Amino acid sequence: MLLQQNWVSPHWAWQSLGKSFLLFVFLMLQTADLEARRGHQFVWKTGHWGRCIGDCGSGGVRSRAVWCTHAEGWTTYHANCDQKDKPESQRRCFKVCDWHLELFEWEVSGWDRCGLVPFAGGEVEAGACITAQHGLQRRSIRCLQKLNRTVVANEICEYFSPQPPAEQACLVPCPRDCVVSEFSGWSECGTGCAKSLQHRTRAVIAPPLYGGAPCPNLTESRACIAPACPLGEEEHSYSLRVGSWGECRLPHPKDADLAGRTMPDFGSDSGEQSTSGLLGYKPHHRPGEVEIGYQTRQIRCVRSDGKNAVLSLCVQDPVPLTFKSCVIAKDCETSEWSAWSACSQTCGWGDLAPGFRSRRRSVWSVAVGAGKQCPELEEREVCSMGGKELLQPCPRFAWRTSEWKACQASLLLDQQDPHHHKHVSLCGGGTQTREVYCVQITVELGRHRLKEVTRPVDGKLCLGPAPSASQLCNLPCPSACVVSAWSAWGPCLPESCQDRQGRRGFRMRQRQVIVDPVGTLAGCPHLIESILCEDPVCYEWIVSEGICVADHGKCGPGSRMLKAVCKNKKGEEVPHHLCSELPRPEVVACEIPCATDCVISEWSPWSPCSHSCSSKNAEGSQSRSRSILALPAEGGRACPPDRALQEHRACNGHPCVHFFWETSPWSPCSKDALVTALNATINWSGEAACGVGIQTRKVFCMKSSSGQVTPKRCPESIRPETMRPCLLLCKKDCLVTPFSEWTRCPTACQPGNATAVKQSRYRIIVQDAANGGQACPDTLYEERECEDIPICPAYRWRTHRWSHCVLVPDSVRQGVPGHSEACGHGLQSRAVTCLSEHNDSANVSDCMRWAGAMPALVQECLVPCKDDCTFTPWSKFTACSFDCESTRSRRRSLTGRSRKRDKCQNTEVYPQVETELCPCEVFTSQPHGNWSDCIIGGGTSEPRLGTRSHGDTKECGEGVRLRAIACYDTTGRLVEPSRCSSSGYIEESCTIPCPFDCKLSDWSSWSPCSSSCGPGVKVRSKWLKEKPYNGGRPCPKLDLKNQVYEAVPCYAECNQYSWVVEPWSPCKINSEQNSLHCGEGIQTRKVRCVSTAEDHGGETVPNTLCDQAEIPALMQKCSLYCPSECAVSDWGQWSTCPQGGQCGDGLQVRNLTCVVHDASVSVTSKPVENALCGELPSKESVLQLPCSVPCPGDCHLTEWSEWSSCELTCINGRSFETTGRQSRSRAFISQSPENQESCSGQVMETRPCSGGKCYDYLWKTSLWRDNVRTVWCQRSDGINVTGGCALRTKPAEVWHCSPACRKPFSYCTQRGVCGCERGYTEIMRSDGFLDYCVKVPGLEDKKADVKTIAGKNKPVNSKMHDIFKGWSIQPFNPDGKLKMWVYGVSAGGFLIIVFLIFTSYLMCKKTKQHQSTPPQQKPLTLAYDGDIDM
Repeated sequence: MLLQQNWVSPHWAWQSLGKSFLLFVFLMLQTADLEARRGHQFVWKTGHWGRCIGDCGSGGVRSRAVWCTHAEGWTTYHANCDQKDKPESQRRCFKVCDWHLELFEWEVSGWDRCGLVPFAGGEVEAGACITAQHGLQRRSIRCLQKLNRTVVANEICEYFSPQPPAEQACLVPCPRDCVVSEFSGWSECGTGCAKSLQHRTRAVIAPPLYGGAPCPNLTESRACIAPACPLGEEEHSYSLRVGSWGECRLPHPKDADLAGRTMPDFGSDSGEQSTSGLLGYKPHHRPGEVEIGYQTRQIRCVRSDGKNAVLSLCVQDPVPLTFKSCVIAKDCETSEWSAWSACSQTCGWGDLAPGFRSRRRSVWSVAVGAGKQCPELEEREVCSMGGKELLQPCPRFAWRTSEWKACQASLLLDQQDPHHHKHVSLCGGGTQTREVYCVQITVELGRHRLKEVTRPVDGKLCLGPAPSASQLCNLPCPSACVVSAWSAWGPCLPESCQDRQGRRGFRMRQRQVIVDPVGTLAGCPHLIESILCEDPVCYEWIVSEGICVADHGKCGPGSRMLKAVCKNKKGEEVPHHLCSELPRPEVVACEIPCATDCVISEWSPWSPCSHSCSSKNAEGSQSRSRSILALPAEGGRACPPDRALQEHRACNGHPCVHFFWETSPWSPCSKDALVTALNATINWSGEAACGVGIQTRKVFCMKSSSGQVTPKRCPESIRPETMRPCLLLCKKDCLVTPFSEWTRCPTACQPGNATAVKQSRYRIIVQDAANGGQACPDTLYEERECEDIPICPAYRWRTHRWSHCVLVPDSVRQGVPGHSEACGHGLQSRAVTCLSEHNDSANVSDCMRWAGAMPALVQECLVPCKDDCTFTPWSKFTACSFDCESTRSRRRSLTGRSRKRDKCQNTEVYPQVETELCPCEVFTSQPHGNWSDCIIGGGTSEPRLGTRSHGDTKECGEGVRLRAIACYDTTGRLVEPSRCSSSGYIEESCTIPCPFDCKLSDWSSWSPCSSSCGPGVKVRSKWLKEKPYNGGRPCPKLDLKNQVYEAVPCYAECNQYSWVVEPWSPCKINSEQNSLHCGEGIQTRKVRCVSTAEDHGGETVPNTLCDQAEIPALMQKCSLYCPSECAVSDWGQWSTCPQGGQCGDGLQVRNLTCVVHDASVSVTSKPVENALCGELPSKESVLQLPCSVPCPGDCHLTEWSEWSSCELTCINGRSFETTGRQSRSRAFISQSPENQESCSGQVMETRPCSGGKCYDYLWKTSLWRDNVRTVWCQRSDGINVTGGCALRTKPAEVWHCSPACRKPFSYCTQRGVCGCERGYTEIMRSDGFLDYCVKVPGLEDKKADVKTIAGKNKPVNSKMHDIFKGWSIQPFNPDGKLKMWVYGVSAGGFLIIVFLIFTSYLMCKKTKQHQSTPPQQKPLTLAYDGDIDM
């Protein structure tokens, strides 16, 4: 208002108030602007958080720097920034210490499915996918506390190892629809006039993947064509409906009088009566007694209109049962809970692990029939000590290991060179082992310092996986020393340039070591040789030439300067006075060739010397030459004579006898008095056994031709040393852990007849003795018998006799036709009581605790009907021979009246003999021991070792070497080698090379591609077959493996190589701690990479070609049964689902047998009492399996289809995955039309598989027929399928013209446009579509009529008509006018006729001078009758 008043106020008011008001507003705006600028110009900045410091655990603190900065980047006072927004500079944290390593670990989940990467516009549409799309897959990574698997901060685990990546790129193949096979043939229709269905099915070949379309319906049904029904029944069909089983109930008391009813036993020959029926039905039952009742179900005959009909209209054979015996259900009864036990936490873990307490309850009576099973009998809950804070720290345990033992080359992993002809110990790949044991470690309070207790404890106390107890290693194979060739002989030098007395010197040559020797006693040969020489020179002039400078002009005679430098024998420049006078002037004449001079080439290199040394009879010489390149021009310098084009000089003038120093091997390192005193003075590492010793050796001067000579012949300056210091190895005493605690004697009671229980303890060698240290003790394992072990109370189950077979009461079965006879399936029960060791009655829960599972109370039984076939029990199987193809059999025979019935004699339905193959005894062999030396066949009767010797014995050539084999049976037991091989050994050829020239092999075949998937290289090689001997021709330059390679690029299809494993070796038990040679051990096996290509299938290739990430395990743990140890047999076969009238749900059963296997004696397992094996598996699912037999009228599933072939997911013909998939399916079958709509739920299964193939899916088409053809999808192996082919590329099945061809005499052509029938031509509109069809002019009426009728009826194949129509002669345009080419042909024909006439006229004029006028030419007329076949 004030501002508004100022605008409207008089002039005097504005002068008095307006100016002051504006000044106030201006100052307020300036202040607000400064505050705003200050707030925006200064901001807080923070650094990174530092490491957590402080005490271990949750008491740590981490800090970071916080400062205030201006918007332009410079740092200012904290007061300039807003203090309310200041970030924190300290934060509490969990301080990680080294001992936490055993408490925390990363938990990494598997990669989830690859998902598409979303773009800015959303997901990529499936229709845009051609081969594959880029995706992303993730996994969860958490830092866990090992004890209770709780999640903690990731920073704790990052202290020990970096966090694994949580995302990675991946490829998502395009969506692949479900692929199914072709339909099978239609099933047969039923007989009669009732409505029925026939069906056909198909199976799933490939499941839908990556969002593809689901599988279509696997079943097709159609109504059968049935004959007409009799009058009154033609409208209806009948189907049987079977209801579900009712509740199990006891019979009415009025049926009790039937309890003692007797019936004849038709299975026996005697006429005795057997009591059956309702003996189990009593008015009162004791608790725990099994009650047998009955249950029924309803069967109705239903007419097609839904009304019930007489059952006789639906009777089938066999009729489904409407009643059966059953067990009255009883729930399990338990006692009340006991009191809670004390808390298990007696020591302090901090917050890492809580304690637990438990309570129990016992079983009073077990569940019977379908009663409720017993609940959990033990309950646990977390508890805390509550207030007891100062607990002793809980012991912690960690894995410890001994030293690795020496590497031992395993026979199974041996990569021995088969061409090596010397006897050597095994080398190459091997294994080495170490002891892994668990020890207790404690943490002292307040210090967190590890205090290790080395006594071993039970390995179950250590968390996490144990370190590996074995690893692969490599024993280096022996290799000899390899030296280079000799260098050239050096100048003649005196022994010493300081003391040059005498005129004798030495010339020397050298060679170097290329490959050091490994594992051989022989060292390298001598590396320096010398020869005596006269007039040695210490210093000499080294002359270098300058550039030639012409005297006149640019060419012709001239001179060049020489520069001389005095150097010693090491090539170092020395003062000039040490050298003699200059050997040549400082300036020498030279010549620069002119353009017109003779042109001569440079000198060639000197040829090799003719002799390696000089003697009285021979001297070495060598030559070089040059040639004339161009003749001189006029006035040019002439070419030199021929003799000037060659030069000769002497070479290798040194004598052939040379000298060298030879040394003996170094002696072992030994103590020396002087050095010992020195060691005592300087105190080497504080141990008297360690220090410096001395090694010595002898040195000889050798002459190349005659052996040892006086040392004066060899240069003293290069004499090898005869003594050198060495390190005396420290003594290593054997380190052994203290004995472990004695194993606990069992606190639980033991059976009275059990063998004496022993307790044991052991200790482990951590470090073996070495270099004379104290040896390891002999005793590493001790045993003693346990004392004061309580004897278990001897409770046992007592089973009473089975009751008579209880059938359904007669009152129930009376209403069912065909079931008036009291026979068939029923149930029988028995009483099971618990007895103490004094045969007194005891509580059931005592037996359940001490005597194992309760025996069965109820079992099925069968009362044979008078028409049933009865048999004796099966006999035992006959004995087997040792032949793998032999069989064994067992028999049974008919009993009673069954022997006289014809149907019982049908052995196909009622077999009386069963035959099966005998179990085959298979033996496997493995190499054992080393190869023998190469044995060469000589003149003597006995083979000899192929070593060099003097005389006329054969030293080299082809031979054989032998290796023993070990033979094992299927249980891994060693048997006679003759079971595997007649000789007991294997042999292979070998060669000891004879003296020859160097010989290389032929080129090897090309190796497989170095890459197992994609681009790579393939190589071939030549290798050294024979080294040169005795002056043979030397080898070309080879690599260190004595090979020459040639490589070319290649491309390998994916999945061409796979791993193949050989059988596991016998289980090897560590016998040092196990005197029984049973229990846990190690077994190994060979793994090879083989080719899966069709032309090289199964061929072994280098291991690098297979996927290294999928290499199978080379080693695994194993175990051998100890004597008297019990084992359980393999599962028995599932029984068949109940058949006959028992349709509906049922059970399949299988059994387990308790057997004893003595690994030291018995080969086969012997069955023993089930009680020795303890309780059977608690889950009934392993002993029972639900099954179903379809009732008439029900919907039911078909049997599983066969597994489809293994198919890989491929992109552009290359495998996308390493494993493929197989599928199988079950289709639903409806047995009556009324139930067809209610049937649903087909089933499909998919499993991974290996060795799959890539398949292509292509559209196939038939030939066109009346503008229609068949289109189907076919897999590349020729199987017709539904699904798999891309719908967007599906060819057309029907030719459609748009718009439709409705003009008279028009039809749709194969090109998809409208055309006219034969005899008519098209009149086209300006837009290219057919306007109408016009009859071709010139046709005769009759012909035209015929063609018109033919065109209407279209007898001609329209496809052939379209083909020929394109190139047939049509002289008329659509408008009826003649085409231009008709006029052209007519004009051309006319000109040809005129030319012929004119030519004839000229010829006739020359021959006939007086010739009459030629006759009139007949005019040519072009006639067209309208037929296009002109």
